Amino acid sequence: MLNPISAAFIKAKQENRPALLTYTVAGDSSKKQSLDILKSISKNADILEVGVPHNTPVADGSQIQTSAYRAIKNGIKVNDIFKIVKDFKKFDKNKPIILMGYYNMIFQYDENKFLNKCKLSGVNGLIVVDLPWPENKDFAKKCKKKSIYFIQLLSPTTTKQRLKKIMKDSHPMSYFISMLSTTGGKLKGSPEDILKNYAKIKKINPKKEIVIGFGITEKTIGKLKSADGLVVGSAICKEISKSLKHRQNPVTNVSKLVKKLKKKIQ
Repeated sequence: MLNPISAAFIKAKQENRPALLTYTVAGDSSKKQSLDILKSISKNADILEVGVPHNTPVADGSQIQTSAYRAIKNGIKVNDIFKIVKDFKKFDKNKPIILMGYYNMIFQYDENKFLNKCKLSGVNGLIVVDLPWPENKDFAKKCKKKSIYFIQLLSPTTTKQRLKKIMKDSHPMSYFISMLSTTGGKLKGSPEDILKNYAKIKKINPKKEIVIGFGITEKTIGKLKSADGLVVGSAICKEISKSLKHRQNPVTNVSKLVKKLKKKIQ
């Protein structure tokens, strides 16, 4: 059976647009609310990235750190995240979900146990920020056996030789980090320069889907729509923070934002 992640890219291509990937932190600002947000954005998002809150998120900027802090403060645990995914899949079983987190949490939970839980709850892909290639090869093989995509990270400074090796080993989707920064930083370089770097990577293996993430906002997303997929995370986390500060409903506001993002790439 086709992994729902691949199915989402096929659908987006048929509609002549990139896939829209959203990122929210599990448990922000509560378990119920984070599930409600996933449900509310699933109509306009093609793939849902769900962040596993971590107390030292080295790759994340202030917006995602704030979201993670709120979730941890509210007592979110790994098993709660699996429950959120499972409950969401009851609502929309075909919408792909990617868990994004750090290896320490997987290691502590136990790799095999973690992957079994992923499979049972309906997780379709994993991004493990601090487990680079080739250190991730064994774990990626375990993911493949469970029909879970292990998503490799590619950066602007990755050498061509290394890129070729990573792309050879990669599953059908990879993630291109648009700039050397934490998430949510202001987009460095023009969208044209980012797409130029992106095109070089895409050329190595045109059959594989490559998404662009880091620094993408409502203002910049439309300029990058020639990519296979675009990830928006910090802008969504910022919207949640803003809504909570002004005592507004984050579910409604995030849903409106994702709808606007979708329009920009159509």
